Amino acid sequence: MKLSTTLLFVFLSSAVVAATPGPPVDHHQHLLTKDMAEQGQKPIDARAMIAMLDAAGIRRAVLLSNAFRYGSPGALRSTDEYAKVVEENDWTAREAAKYPQRLVAFCSFNPLKEYALGELARCARDKRFGRGIKLQFGNSDVDLDDPTDMAMLRRMFRAANANKLAIVVHLRTRRAHPFGAAQATAFIEELMTAAPDVVVQIAHFAGGGNPDDPAADEALGVFAAAIAARDPRVKNLYFDTALVAPADITPTRAAYVVQKIREMGTKRILYGSDGGDPTDPPAKVMLEAFRKLPLAKVEFQAIEGNVAPYLKK
Repeated sequence: MKLSTTLLFVFLSSAVVAATPGPPVDHHQHLLTKDMAEQGQKPIDARAMIAMLDAAGIRRAVLLSNAFRYGSPGALRSTDEYAKVVEENDWTAREAAKYPQRLVAFCSFNPLKEYALGELARCARDKRFGRGIKLQFGNSDVDLDDPTDMAMLRRMFRAANANKLAIVVHLRTRRAHPFGAAQATAFIEELMTAAPDVVVQIAHFAGGGNPDDPAADEALGVFAAAIAARDPRVKNLYFDTALVAPADITPTRAAYVVQKIREMGTKRILYGSDGGDPTDPPAKVMLEAFRKLPLAKVEFQAIEGNVAPYLKK
């Protein structure tokens, strides 16, 4: 009897370890409609997303609409572009509504388009959406050195602030445009100041999903310096971990990521894995890779326990 009890204890202990829960929130996820799925790919709807979250032990996720892709200068061009943007945003909202306790939808659009402000206002009025928007500077061909683009972005950030909408921004621009310290400085001086009251979440640690990007590292250095200096303009600035720690990350790169996490402070780091493309690793794989970073247990607990302020309202 004593042996059986001991074996039972060992079994249950192992089960608890195997079932270690994931972060309460994945702050960076996408679905995939059949129209955007490439040949041979399967769409990713809310049901599929929930299955992936369950496998990773993650309770909730922020679904960032892919509607911005219809405003890209390249792929997915449409003769009725804005109608496609609305359709994509609304589909994401309807899918999220199937699991209201677990999924939150953020709408998106190209911020340089003439319909951008109208779509922001529509999303702000629609209770199916969470209190935020997704802007993708690379796909939208934003040039942070172009005065016209910056003026349009300031207008967008002011509108988001007025509507109390958080901003998730894929800051990394296309390789054709300059990117680095000067552009990160302009982002703080011209855009963060236009949205002083809402969360601004920079995706991928200021990169574009490539974990080895010297230009993104340079930009991240500017943000880390502003945080260290307690610059009030970055008081609501956060960073998500989407794709910053892939399974094949090198020890040198992993050490760098940890250094930046510590410079910015764990309270500003939001766990995110990315997704919405069948070629992306599922949430469970991304979480396992993230947990291989050389962080202390208390640091993992802090980061994984963070919940963005826009989800607490």
